[in-house]
Amino acid sequence: MATHIDLNCDLGEGLGPWTLGEPGTDEALLSVVTSANVACGFHAGDPSIMAARCATALARGVAVGAHVAYRDLVGFGRRRLDVPPGELAAEVSYQVGALQAMARSQGGRLHHVKTHGALYTLTARDPALADAVARAVADVDPALPIYVANAAIAQATRERGVSVPSSVYEVYADRSYQDDGTLTPRSQPHAMIEDVDQAIAQVKRMVKEGVVRALSGKDVPITADTLCIHGDQPGAALFARRIRAALEAEGIEIRTV
Repeated sequence: MATHIDLNCDLGEGLGPWTLGEPGTDEALLSVVTSANVACGFHAGDPSIMAARCATALARGVAVGAHVAYRDLVGFGRRRLDVPPGELAAEVSYQVGALQAMARSQGGRLHHVKTHGALYTLTARDPALADAVARAVADVDPALPIYVANAAIAQATRERGVSVPSSVYEVYADRSYQDDGTLTPRSQPHAMIEDVDQAIAQVKRMVKEGVVRALSGKDVPITADTLCIHGDQPGAALFARRIRAALEAEGIEIRTV
């Protein structure tokens, strides 16, 4: 049974006057989570938003991570793009460096890196892409851990020697799982979990028992170091608060990895 877990959220996913999700959600989530993944401009985010989210997170003691993605503003980073590994590594380094600079400009430092959308899904399955991301992060700062799915990118980060621990294993409260431990694609039915009680039950089993019930009904072993809560669903802040309260009621400490 785990005795502690990090709560993370994806935020800063706006562009200019446009904001994803309900107004004020980012600020509300930063009162609940212990680490935040800030969009770096490729799937969402712009310099002003990046700086503002870093400033608020750091002021509240929330660790800041670079949320890197395919260069896909139109598709919000959720489309698979045919990017050669070498080019992908350069694009990841670019995004990590940008968020690293923003964190420093606000008096803090970059804590971790996490992939977004299609890049997250594909690095969980494709060792070449996973290695490209791991290599890019190691080239910028080998002390930065990567928040990863329980899959291929974890091996790539170990091989590249990215931080100790090199991989921080991530699970989801609001997503369902497949038999191989990967997330159910959003294009498929029942990919999202919108009922908070169902989400809490799933989280408790992942944290306390190290398993998750796949859509098939199979219990799948899983490692839970950090728990992601999305900010783009209705009532995201309340969803996050209820999950945190449920974990704390079970004696699970909520803290940054």
